[in-house]
Amino acid sequence: MGGYLRMVNLKHAEKIVKSFAGKRILVVGDLMLDRYVTGSVTRISPEAPVPVLRVTSERALPGGAANVALNIQSLGGQATVAGVVGRDRAGQELMAALSERGIKVDGVLATKRVQTTVKTRVIAERQQIVRVDREDEIEPDADVLKDLCKKISSLAPSVDAMIIEDYGKGVITQGVVDSVLSAARVAKKLVGYDPKENATLRLTDITLATPNYKEACCVAGIRESVMRAPPESDPVLKTAADTLVKIWNPELLIITLGPYGMYLVSRGGTPRIMPTRAREVYDVCGAGDTVIAAAMLALAGGACHEDAAAIANCAAGVVVGKVGTATCSPEELLSYAG
Repeated sequence: MGGYLRMVNLKHAEKIVKSFAGKRILVVGDLMLDRYVTGSVTRISPEAPVPVLRVTSERALPGGAANVALNIQSLGGQATVAGVVGRDRAGQELMAALSERGIKVDGVLATKRVQTTVKTRVIAERQQIVRVDREDEIEPDADVLKDLCKKISSLAPSVDAMIIEDYGKGVITQGVVDSVLSAARVAKKLVGYDPKENATLRLTDITLATPNYKEACCVAGIRESVMRAPPESDPVLKTAADTLVKIWNPELLIITLGPYGMYLVSRGGTPRIMPTRAREVYDVCGAGDTVIAAAMLALAGGACHEDAAAIANCAAGVVVGKVGTATCSPEELLSYAG
């Protein structure tokens, strides 16, 4: 174990964040719409022992892989998304929300064969009280995914890096992964991978992988245990990391550990710990999206592994201090880093 890493200093962070401008990232994955119904609770329903929410606001934001794109855009990069939405009202709303924020939707296919995934979170006084999901259990069919692979291949030469963002909704199949990796090799592009608990996908020789502890254990095929503090003494974490390095051969592996920070392994290097930068934690929803967005932008801008992880750590610290799926601006990131 190489010990704990120091945080990036403010002057260096400014240089890295400045490099985000103009960096083009293609995000391939499961696109969703996140709805938020917010209000206050002052009484219990007489019909059942449940709180009655008095709604004060509603909003909808890009979610899933689309939230990774939103984070890239918010940090100053240029995001393009590739994925599948339904020919329904939610799909139209998601496409409009992406376009309004300057995110390119050249890689999105709309089909009647699927329903756009919508996650509705009901929030009272900054506390999520229930989530309602609307989604298809049927995966996009082979013809749709074949067309998606063609889209990916055509878009790869025009971007600086590609991210495979798996939310387990059926878009990230072996064929789609192979298409991303093949296009990246031909066009010589960086590739990032944010996995779900899917041990069947085969991929290797990637630039960056950012699983959380649970995902790392699952893909490594070992039983998850309660994280032991300090994390460098946790044998399960080390075994999971060693296994993922063999499976994926990433240039940089970042395993996010929640309050324990990050576990970093550079190719051929010694594992290191980066302590968390979170000051207040209201909602960890979407923090993983922010980590891969910030780290990939930093790597595309030429940052070293440690600096890319430090920038991602600060960005995650910003978003967990917000309620719901959130993003981080360059100004927020630098204020936090300082």
